[in-house]
Amino acid sequence: MLFYVLLFLGIVSLWWHWKARDRMKVTNLTGKYIFITGCDTGFGNMAAKIFDKKGFRVFAGCLTETGAKELKAVTSNQLQTVLLDVRDSDNIKKVAAWVKAEVQSEGLWGLVNNAGIMGPSVPTDWLDIEHFREPIEVNLIGLINVTINMLPLIKKAKGRIVNVSSVGGRLAFSGGGYFPSKFGVEGFNDSLRRDMAAFGVKVCCIQPGLFKTALSNPANVMKEKKVIWNKLPPDIKMQYGEDYFQKDTAKKQKLSKICLNKDISLVVHCMEHALTSLHPRAHYVVGQDAKLFWNPLSRMPAVIQDFLLLRNRAELAVSHAK
Repeated sequence: MLFYVLLFLGIVSLWWHWKARDRMKVTNLTGKYIFITGCDTGFGNMAAKIFDKKGFRVFAGCLTETGAKELKAVTSNQLQTVLLDVRDSDNIKKVAAWVKAEVQSEGLWGLVNNAGIMGPSVPTDWLDIEHFREPIEVNLIGLINVTINMLPLIKKAKGRIVNVSSVGGRLAFSGGGYFPSKFGVEGFNDSLRRDMAAFGVKVCCIQPGLFKTALSNPANVMKEKKVIWNKLPPDIKMQYGEDYFQKDTAKKQKLSKICLNKDISLVVHCMEHALTSLHPRAHYVVGQDAKLFWNPLSRMPAVIQDFLLLRNRAELAVSHAK
């Protein structure tokens, strides 16, 4: 009996120590420089606004002039926007040179790699290589390229790098380029974290579940699927069945309603913790769906993963032709 009491007290003590450690903050962060990509909408847009209010000197990378103007109109004079297409290496180099001139000897305290796209999420045999290329170029190659060009400034400040991945970087539950790109982000993040430890640079990865953003807009996702379906050759359509698209869409929409997180500030709070905590976490799993379903499922045997995920797909016509 005494053993179990001591064991319980030991667990409680460790948990209490971890919570106290997790709440410790870095001091004197007001006026520190941070750079955020993908600030037109969604997580990046909210993060830029919140961090601006908290006293950071924010560089907000926006893809469009409209996004940059709208963000600038609702933030302080201290926030600066810059047009950034993470697919364009020359653009990235010019922006990095501009940031270097702005921060000078102080360096860059934080880099938040948030820019990303979904791309088509459909069976692999519906796609060609170009469907895979763009999500990988934006979500992975662009993220790596921005990081490499900003890294000297981060090292100078002994700052933070925050990479926005996804639970889709742990579990691929559909075809398309999004999931390979996010698995790549996870690998890059882990190797970078270990490489930068000797320089005092902290590297964190955020793994959101399904959140209500422009990225996951059901209407846009279904419109893109419909375009691809309509261009499929007759033999592929015959294998899946003419009613496959409607049935699979209904299943996906039902799952989306169950899993969708509406409060995107949860992701921004994780970004803030990663930038301000004395001991930031290596990984942040965000969203009820991610914590209760996707993340636990990603750690289970493949046979269990396949059983559960395949139940959410419509049956193919060829499965009846045995």
